[in-house]
Amino acid sequence: MAVYFFSDAHLGEADQASEKIKLRRLSAFFDLVERDGERLYILGDLFDFWFEYKYAIPKDNLRVVFRLAAMVESGIAVHYIAGNHDFWLGDFLSREAGLEIHRDRVEVTEQGKRLFLIHGDGLAPGDRGYRILKRILRHPLNIWLYRKLPVDWGIPLARRVARKSRNYTSGRPGDFAPDYENYAAGRIAAGFDGVIIGHLHVPVLKELGGGVYLNTGDFIEHFSYGKLEQGRLTLAYIEGD
Repeated sequence: MAVYFFSDAHLGEADQASEKIKLRRLSAFFDLVERDGERLYILGDLFDFWFEYKYAIPKDNLRVVFRLAAMVESGIAVHYIAGNHDFWLGDFLSREAGLEIHRDRVEVTEQGKRLFLIHGDGLAPGDRGYRILKRILRHPLNIWLYRKLPVDWGIPLARRVARKSRNYTSGRPGDFAPDYENYAAGRIAAGFDGVIIGHLHVPVLKELGGGVYLNTGDFIEHFSYGKLEQGRLTLAYIEGD
């Protein structure tokens, strides 16, 4: 049995034609997971925006949620690590789809390998401004206040903010890539066999100091994912149109 990792599909961010391509490749990836997967780790930003009101959620791309729920029903454990575009997760995905939700980093042992998993937003030392914004956005009071907006105002507004955030960060992976590699090296030096990160949208598989750094890339341009099989981490891609 294998363990799979992917991140940064940002469902809902593209035009209709691009979204169809993305969904087809995501479906092909899920086929692989269902074939021999024991666990699936989603390292954040599956959706370009996700926010739960008490009685409402974004209705787009629920077919993906249903597919994940079917995986859980079949016996595949699905873990979801919140990213910077979907950190306002409530209890819907855990209660209705059976996903195990993690608000930050995850430390696990899989196939005898000690792994450190995190979405990765705000890891770079030069991203101090974002770390301040992150504390503001995730503050319980601000979340409570935002829920006071009517649904048909709050969701479109958040989508526009998510788009601006993505445009802001999309040009910076090259600047931050060395910082992420250094961060991974530090975790490996602390005793982890593998460090798996998302957020950068750039797939990376690199041996560092006796361990492995894997960045899962994205499901927008690269359609890349990680796989742990027989104790070995690999990076692979979903091909297609």
